[in-house]
Amino acid sequence: MYGLRVSLKPHVYRDIEIESDRSLFELAHVITKAFGFDFEHAFGFFNRLTGRVFSSPVRYELFADEEAGGEARSVHQATIAQAFRRTNSKMMFVYDYGDEWRFRVEVREKRKQPPDSAVPRVTAEVGKAPEQYPVPIDDD
Repeated sequence: MYGLRVSLKPHVYRDIEIESDRSLFELAHVITKAFGFDFEHAFGFFNRLTGRVFSSPVRYELFADEEAGGEARSVHQATIAQAFRRTNSKMMFVYDYGDEWRFRVEVREKRKQPPDSAVPRVTAEVGKAPEQYPVPIDDD
């Protein structure tokens, strides 16, 4: 089991426990749910944490076309353990390529899962998550 910290801003984050053999697709669903977002947009995980994340050498995306020789790997095929190999591993989870919500995902701990634990689960919530679709302010 992995203990992850998913940060949207320095003081807005969620700590999540999840099995390491779950897919990155499942992790993406848990992350968006933890922040109160819907799960209706394209997304990917990228090893470049700043700048041009879409040109990351290692990336996992929703619509990866591995059969056609694409460089991105599939979030459906890759497990959390494959993408995050050790404690302190970090990746950028970019959700909704139009709005580009950028979540920093870091492995805080790896441990055996207790037999009676229900995961995935959010173990800590710090800060108020922003609205996914903020209502524009009318100047009239």
